[in-house]
Amino acid sequence: MQNFIFQNATKVYFGKGCVKEYLACLLRGSQRVLLAYGGGSIKANGVYGQVMGILSAAGKTVVEFAGICPNPTYAKVQQGAALAREEKVDIILGIGGGSVIDCCKAVAMAAVYPGDIWDDFWARPGVVDFEPLPLGVIVTAAGAGSEMNGGAVITNEEKKIKTGRDYPACNPRFALMDPTYTLSLPKEQMVSGGFDILSHIMEAYFSWPDEDNVSDDIAEALMQGVIRDLRASVKDPQDYTARSNLMWESAMAENRILKLGKRCGFPCHQIEHQLGAYTGCNHGQGLAVLHPAYYRRICGPEKQKFARFATRVWGIPAGGKSEEELAHVGVEALAGFIQELGLPTTLRQLGLADAKMLPVIADSCNLEPASCPKITKEEILTLLQACF
Repeated sequence: MQNFIFQNATKVYFGKGCVKEYLACLLRGSQRVLLAYGGGSIKANGVYGQVMGILSAAGKTVVEFAGICPNPTYAKVQQGAALAREEKVDIILGIGGGSVIDCCKAVAMAAVYPGDIWDDFWARPGVVDFEPLPLGVIVTAAGAGSEMNGGAVITNEEKKIKTGRDYPACNPRFALMDPTYTLSLPKEQMVSGGFDILSHIMEAYFSWPDEDNVSDDIAEALMQGVIRDLRASVKDPQDYTARSNLMWESAMAENRILKLGKRCGFPCHQIEHQLGAYTGCNHGQGLAVLHPAYYRRICGPEKQKFARFATRVWGIPAGGKSEEELAHVGVEALAGFIQELGLPTTLRQLGLADAKMLPVIADSCNLEPASCPKITKEEILTLLQACF
């Protein structure tokens, strides 16, 4: 294991009924609540009514910040920050999945920071030497795992840049995770979020170092679980055991535990971010298109780890296969799983119709030095062309 320092400041309340049981007491000491949510599905599924009932009974003043869309924008962050300042809120309460939670983290910073948070914290890493607004979250979708970290992915529409930063100061104070809140998600959203979970784990797993380590051992068990639980959830979307497992697997994938002792460059996420910045495509679906193509490129040089992936995650017998053959079989097992789930396999299926956009997207991608192996913008273009 490499050296590391670990901390996670988010307190999790998990299980049926946790919102009704704990929300009011968690808001003691706060009077003015910025209630943030997305397109209104929480009103259709009853979550909004339940939360508003609790807030009203507790005598809270509620300021609503609605309309946070997938791939949250910096313009929306600025809107939320202005509202939080104008209404002098004490705490932000985000209800939703990763997009809502990410937006809320950036709002929590922008509401109290006198400068431009994009320039100072997203365009480049910054130092958060101030206290963001307190943030609590109620999770309604499994996928991003944003509820247990300080990470936020924001799109600057003007600059056509989508990027993420993880600032521990932005960790939610608490996360309420009731798996029943995820049961009304459309199947497509559930599946794409589930693949995002798997992608988070794979990106950490296929980063250096590769020698035996606890993080990789946990990652293998979690990948097996995500595969099992996604299959069960597709078969029966109301399977509480499978959906509750997915919810916790999502948090485990991104609460920093799997990254301990790893370098974690997340190359597929970096490429998909720019796909999203230019096309607005669904994040999990974009990752599903990219992963097999990228892994076909690197599984030869990284054959030992991919062979381990094949045997330990997919249960493929090693007998009669060379290490390189086994590595390729493991990648094709992943590709087959993507097709089984009904996820897209080409950029055209994501709505990208013009191949002339590919060089522009490739050139805009961030190259993280921790990516293993390192990838150039020319190689990214070749990858995108293979996915087209």
